[in-house]
Amino acid sequence: MKYTLGFSPCPNDTFIFDALVNKKIDTGDYDFDVMLEDVQTLNQWAMQDKLDITKLSYGVLPLVLKNYAVLQSGSALGRGVGPLLITNNNASTTDIDGRLIAIPGEETTAHLLFSLAYPNAKNKVFLRYDEIENFVVAGKGLGVIIHENRFTYQDKGLKKIVDLGDYWEKKTGNAIPLGGIVINRKIDIDTQLEIDALIKKSIEYAFSNYPELNDYIRNNAQEMSEEVMRKHIDLYVNDYSINLGEEGMKTIKKLLQVYQQTNACNIDYDDIFIGKKTLLL
Repeated sequence: MKYTLGFSPCPNDTFIFDALVNKKIDTGDYDFDVMLEDVQTLNQWAMQDKLDITKLSYGVLPLVLKNYAVLQSGSALGRGVGPLLITNNNASTTDIDGRLIAIPGEETTAHLLFSLAYPNAKNKVFLRYDEIENFVVAGKGLGVIIHENRFTYQDKGLKKIVDLGDYWEKKTGNAIPLGGIVINRKIDIDTQLEIDALIKKSIEYAFSNYPELNDYIRNNAQEMSEEVMRKHIDLYVNDYSINLGEEGMKTIKKLLQVYQQTNACNIDYDDIFIGKKTLLL
């Protein structure tokens, strides 16, 4: 059986999925048609119900729960891993609400966390995450950065205004739920569980060979140095990635509660993770 699978070319995702998609572990009867895209594209595809299994930002999860359930494996959660609001050295850090802010996608967790910290900041432009540093360098406005840009922004003479993840942690006491893996609810529950277990096995295989970086990670990391690749993996792949567990699920529910309060919508908190109310083919 073949399923469509989407994730980003970032080192944390290629680290997680390498053994699965390149058959370094036994995947049984399962094959995967892989689509590598930036997370905002994956978010939009999730809203279109395009893929069977996909990485997404937890910020878009409330909009796709009708069609997708969250897997226990593959998530990016943690502490000290959140998006950063940055400026260039010549820009004032006052009056954030009145500044133009570049955000890495409207449906991203970064946007949700920024909106939580700055609810009155409405002057926003949505760009690919890898375009935001240059936007700020050019003096066009402030920017919210994610992924490897957290390690490179200072090299371009930029400075941090606030760590939005730190703001979330202090306000809620929870880890930061950045992104996760969801599976289409039309897939039967036994298959959901088996694919979830395969992703867990793929991560465990990757860790068994770490800190070695394989060609799949390198070839998709563009011009990133190996040091930055490892920092990326160390920051975003951890015990929550292997298994969300009760604490991880609680953290995701907290993010959904914040979304619900902000957007005045209803969310069924018993129907988020695999194994609940799954539709049969």
